[in-house]
Amino acid sequence: MEFFSNLSWLYSHSALISPLEWIAGLPWTGGRDLGMMLTMGRVMRKAVFAILGLIILTASAPGQGWAEKLFKEGVTYDFGVRPRGSQMDHSFPITNIYAVPLEITISKTSCTCVTASVSKRVLQPRESGTVDVRLDGARFSGPKTYTVQVTVGPQFVSTATLRLTANSRADIVFNPGQVTFGTVTRGQTPVQSIDVEYAGRLDFQISEVLAQEVPYTASISEMYRRPGQVGYRLQVALKADAPVGTHKHYLYLRTNDPASPLVPVLVESNVESSLSVTPSTLSLGEIKTGVPHIRRVVIRGNKNFRILGVQGTGDGIEIEGALPAMEETVHFLTFKCKLDNAGAFRREVKIRTTMQETPITVLIEGNASR
Repeated sequence: MEFFSNLSWLYSHSALISPLEWIAGLPWTGGRDLGMMLTMGRVMRKAVFAILGLIILTASAPGQGWAEKLFKEGVTYDFGVRPRGSQMDHSFPITNIYAVPLEITISKTSCTCVTASVSKRVLQPRESGTVDVRLDGARFSGPKTYTVQVTVGPQFVSTATLRLTANSRADIVFNPGQVTFGTVTRGQTPVQSIDVEYAGRLDFQISEVLAQEVPYTASISEMYRRPGQVGYRLQVALKADAPVGTHKHYLYLRTNDPASPLVPVLVESNVESSLSVTPSTLSLGEIKTGVPHIRRVVIRGNKNFRILGVQGTGDGIEIEGALPAMEETVHFLTFKCKLDNAGAFRREVKIRTTMQETPITVLIEGNASR
């Protein structure tokens, strides 16, 4: 029995182990036990080789289920009931639990209404990422189930199937399906709107918009009401202090519909800094201690600004010359880097300006030797 339980262990771990590794490095007393089994007669010997052959065959066959082990939070997601036209997003966390790098690719989706992408194409051992899925509620109606096949490889290949369910109800319609601000410079406050229309027997009402801890303000107003039909307009504005970065949030419309008391609305934006620094990383490479190296960066703004100060200098990093005194849209800063100690070097220098409260950062790194 111990022999067959060991074979079961070997089968469960065979997906990322070559047949030669199985034989050369069995984590059990297989060499001795296998020899004993082979001496028990021709019938047992044939059975042993049949089992080993089956393991080797299944190890090389694609589609084994070990890829689903990478999705610790599961491979299914239910969007619930959503208005017709709404855009539905979900991210499946994925973690490489094995000791070798894995390539993650989207091999197939069951419908053109489903799009999927991976945050990282290659996951190193213990590294995590996401499989990001979007379901277009304008492309179907009623309850549906769709799948996304995620293939993991390349040496040994396995495929995980992600399952998505949603119910796109035709009596509530979004136009457009989401709020998209696109790329916006920090400080700007663009406004977008969505028309929410209901057609049915209910005296449909939207009482408020829930928009807590999001970089947006929102309001809802009734456009028309007639027997069996009602229309609202949702207006969403990006806040002036929205942080730099990509944002994806859901706002929720509170309704009197028992089937959908909270209706989600997807809002996306990409906020860019009003300032940019080029290059943002000064790579010194391999340098000698005590030898000065000069590097320059360019700081650009969308309007005139002045540099107030630089934090993080000293200990081998200095600014050449005085800081620019005039307000300009473009400034140049020259760094003098003279390292006295050998070894790897990494320093963040923060540049404060009149353009924004948050400083911009320049990373200086290298490796010094004597």
